Amino acid sequence: MIIIAGKLYVDADVRDAYLAGCANVVEQARAAPGCLDFTLSADPLEPDRINVYERWETDEELECFRGTGPEPEQTAAIRDAEVSRYRVSGVEAP
Repeated sequence: MIIIAGKLYVDADVRDAYLAGCANVVEQARAAPGCLDFTLSADPLEPDRINVYERWETDEELECFRGTGPEPEQTAAIRDAEVSRYRVSGVEAP
């Protein structure tokens, strides 16, 4: 399993519009083969932060979905980002 997690920073006054503009991407990801979960969400404490969380079955399915990446206007709105890929070898109940 692959987990993509981290944070993006956009200007606080455009965060809600940015997230609304990502709704279609979230829908497409969740419908994609191999996607177990996909969300982008507003951080409750930092008004300019967006939390990223994705879970994929394989690298191949993740890369197939990624294609060319975000739209240029979405990329331009990101001021900073810290997102990492994690490989999970096992899952247990909490």
